[in-house]
Amino acid sequence: MKKVLLPIDGSECALRGVALVIAKRACYAQPDDLEIHLVNVQTSFSRDVSRFVSHEQMVSFHHEEGEKMLKTARDLLDAAGAKYTCHTEIGNVAEKITELAETLHCDQLVMGTHGRGAFMEVLTGSTTLKVVHLSKIPILLVK
Repeated sequence: MKKVLLPIDGSECALRGVALVIAKRACYAQPDDLEIHLVNVQTSFSRDVSRFVSHEQMVSFHHEEGEKMLKTARDLLDAAGAKYTCHTEIGNVAEKITELAETLHCDQLVMGTHGRGAFMEVLTGSTTLKVVHLSKIPILLVK
């Protein structure tokens, strides 16, 4: 069984990764032998916010936001008849993505990129670049 992790942030870039996995499912394995995992990582609230909002409210907010971000990807996979599992994590995005990939024993990460170019990535920082540096498994970047 092949396992693929798709980080989803709700962007068109991330959805291109989903579309590619759907289109190339047979390249990974028999369609029923491909285990697809979607993950949305929410950044933690600052201490200032967490002083005024209950833990339950924060958890609920992160869950709802994660569900919103995953909805279109889920719709695409449902329309294709693909089986998948959704995960919502809270914390450092790149670290959570690579930790989940290791925990699930994924064979590959498939990530959409914004395609800003190397210079802009240096200036702004890039979740994709951080994942590339942290990951111990192959990554397929989709532009």
